[in-house]
Amino acid sequence: MTGNKLISIVTSCYNEAGNIEELYARIKAVMEKFPAYAWELIIADNFSTDGTRDIIRMMAQKDKRVKAIFNARNFGHIRSPMNALKQAEGDAVISMCSDLQDPPELIEQMLQEWENGTKVVIGVRDKTECSIFMELFRKFYYSLLKKAAPEENLISGFTGYGLYDKQFMDAFRSFDDPYPYFRGIVSEIGLKRLEIPFTQPKRKHGKTKNNFFTLYDMAMTGFVNHTKLPLRLAVFSGFFIAFLSLLVALGYLVYKLCNWDNFQVGMAPLVIGLFFFSAVQLIFIGILGEYIGAIYTQVKNRPLVIEEERINFDE
Repeated sequence: MTGNKLISIVTSCYNEAGNIEELYARIKAVMEKFPAYAWELIIADNFSTDGTRDIIRMMAQKDKRVKAIFNARNFGHIRSPMNALKQAEGDAVISMCSDLQDPPELIEQMLQEWENGTKVVIGVRDKTECSIFMELFRKFYYSLLKKAAPEENLISGFTGYGLYDKQFMDAFRSFDDPYPYFRGIVSEIGLKRLEIPFTQPKRKHGKTKNNFFTLYDMAMTGFVNHTKLPLRLAVFSGFFIAFLSLLVALGYLVYKLCNWDNFQVGMAPLVIGLFFFSAVQLIFIGILGEYIGAIYTQVKNRPLVIEEERINFDE
């Protein structure tokens, strides 16, 4: 490769046959404005079944700067991108989604800010052309997470899209986490950071791979990795409900003593109380299970992914 500095652009995809070629073309158009840089595009394919791999092979054959990692199976929306990031060896690494909802044209401004000395330049979604309901839900989640972990300085509207200096990447590789929450790691490392707001466009081709379970998984990973508040809420709730139950019991006792012949407790309060306390217990047992599950994942210490094939990494 020619050039003084290497820029590694990393993306992960699953069934993005309609987007991957346009992503490459738009990235190439941006990077042609910076002839002093050498660059590479690392694509981690998460076992696509719609012909995405054939398109990547064709792109890699025409342009040796396109490097591919083909996973042996679908390893999920967290592990595959993180494995690809750790393979990047550029002086700066740009992480982005392959669905074109992270506009590649923002890379130009990111590179300019990096040259000015900023170690981390991230894109922050301040507007979206997608579902308003989902955007409101995301804002509520980030607001809740930031209040639960104020010391972490977590970033609202941040999806991981950004440029990361080699110093950041060296620190990131030191995290031996088999299921990392990258959005939180960016805040945790804490190097000089600049946020660039952008409007997230609608998906042009294909369907989103996110559903309730993947979104829930990401949300709970953020909480488990960055705050103990849910566990402490369980303790506080236990004390509060015990105190409230004592007050109710005393109230019933006083009322019974004052109306000994007329007052009957009945079954309704007992049944309601039983179901209420059972629900509270199940909720907090579930929260405890999330933390235990995270510990179990760490203890297994499995690799992020198993790779089936690599292309152009020997160039």
